[in-house]
Amino acid sequence: MKTSHQDGMMIEFDCEAVMRDGTIIRYDIYRPDKAGQYPCITTYGPYSKGMHFSQGYSLFWHDIKEKYPKILKGTSGKYMNWETVDPEKWVPEGYAIAKIDSRGCGRSEGVIDNWTIQEAEDYAECIEKIAALPWCDGNIAGLGVSYYAIMQWAVAAQCPPHLKAIIPFEGACDLYREFARHGGIGSDFVNAWYPLQVAAVQHGLGKYGQIGKISEDSLSGPETLSKKELIKNRRNYFEEIEENELMDADVYRRRRIDLSKIKIPVLSCGNWGGNALHLRGNTEGYLAIPSKEKYLEIHGLEHFTEFYTDYGRAMQKDFLDHYLKGKDTWHRAPVHLRLRNVDGSFTDRDEQEWPIARTQWTKYYLHQDSSLSTDESDDFQFSFKADSEGINFFTEPVTEELEITGPAAASVLISSSTKDADIFLTLRVLDPNGNDVSFVAANDPHGVIATGWLRASHRKLDEQKSLPYRPYHTHDELQPLKNGEKVPMDIEIWPTYIIIPKGYRLGVNIGGRDFRFPTPNLTSKVDISHYLKNPKLMMGMFRALPMNQLFKILTHEKVWDGNAMYTHHMDMKRKEFFGTTTVYSEAGNRPYLLLPVIPGKKA
Repeated sequence: MKTSHQDGMMIEFDCEAVMRDGTIIRYDIYRPDKAGQYPCITTYGPYSKGMHFSQGYSLFWHDIKEKYPKILKGTSGKYMNWETVDPEKWVPEGYAIAKIDSRGCGRSEGVIDNWTIQEAEDYAECIEKIAALPWCDGNIAGLGVSYYAIMQWAVAAQCPPHLKAIIPFEGACDLYREFARHGGIGSDFVNAWYPLQVAAVQHGLGKYGQIGKISEDSLSGPETLSKKELIKNRRNYFEEIEENELMDADVYRRRRIDLSKIKIPVLSCGNWGGNALHLRGNTEGYLAIPSKEKYLEIHGLEHFTEFYTDYGRAMQKDFLDHYLKGKDTWHRAPVHLRLRNVDGSFTDRDEQEWPIARTQWTKYYLHQDSSLSTDESDDFQFSFKADSEGINFFTEPVTEELEITGPAAASVLISSSTKDADIFLTLRVLDPNGNDVSFVAANDPHGVIATGWLRASHRKLDEQKSLPYRPYHTHDELQPLKNGEKVPMDIEIWPTYIIIPKGYRLGVNIGGRDFRFPTPNLTSKVDISHYLKNPKLMMGMFRALPMNQLFKILTHEKVWDGNAMYTHHMDMKRKEFFGTTTVYSEAGNRPYLLLPVIPGKKA
């Protein structure tokens, strides 16, 4: 352990916690540089506690400095790392910070196996060991973004006695439905995320690893393992997802979080633009936990922004001051929505529940002439090729503002020329000039409004958990299609918010692949100069990654067309997903969207 007194803090690098199986997990502590006992904010994750925000996430660091400079007011920023709190903002407020490298990553030993029960148990053990340290008053919280939020849900379900509250900020809690397979359809995200964010800082890279700007030491520990040993020390999550389509597979069982065990105070913070990764976890987690002191907040902008802004920090501090320090600082409504407007501004509004009780669940029917309205349709059918752009349906321009806030759903009757079919639904809004409305999303500068997905063979519903506005699928068996057989599909669409201004049109795209805006908003190649200027990073990646995977990363061209990196090509080599899909409208089976219209605004 290395100890230093700097910037008004006592900093302890590489504190050790020995797990029950003998594995050593390491963490850094930042705490007030004066005697006393303090509550502790914890994070547990794989991105290396010693890596500075600018070192691993330079584009987002640039955004903070250029777009949100107020985030750096009152801090040097030199201890900031990705998705965790800034110690210089929290330690002066009387908090200690513990940043824990997860098993097999950074400075911690072991085999990488992300989000598993093993990791949750490690985190719980670390919490109890930290609570017993002489400077800790025994009150521990979780606070962090994304991976660090997912692990808060997981550790809270372990019920460590000294964990008093959590703030999962933009984090999934159902890793099958929200991360691995959307409606049963395999997500590409893990294959884009894992090599650069996890494998690149694997424990054991040693002399080939990077030197951390925060710790000024090897990010991946002093030990240098062979390439064969590195491969042995990590699970191939992408291959496991690709090979296992149903929920009963071990890859998903080992990551299942029992939300019914979470009874501590929870502030669940979601992002309207967290489509296809995080938003559903924040709303479904909020609804599922039995805690009597639970709160939901939903905001917008980039994935990291509101975590660090004055808005986000004030909310976090009020919550933790109340539940960790016993101060009378938390007087918030059960639900707080930071509502995004088409001009890029936001409106704050409190609600008493989620979904909003006054919601008017309204069916918008698809029509043969490609219109969308609240009038029932007649009999018709339309077909599309699975790999085509699909078909669009739009309302007439609305005559008054129309507010849509909450989860949504769709019902369609389909057949396929093959034994299976994927259905992708994307809500669209067009301005009076026919241009798509988009929003700054968590990971896309021009994100779509909302999306839903379902594979036909996964259409089986859990009748006990399903709601009209939130179908819930079991994903426990495949139900292949027969050629020409018509089957009903109830499709979940993740929550959204938008006020559609007068003169704008509401629409939906139905297709067999990811929706793309007609005109891509931004195209960018990976800036390989970042890698070429960092020999240590290059050496580490050469050791951690297969050559073909490294080549793909360095030559990748990304088109920002609404869905960021949350695309679905994993199963596209299978011929059953390249057929022709037909949607029908007939008596008793009219295709429709079920949308959460908030009264006071009329179409």
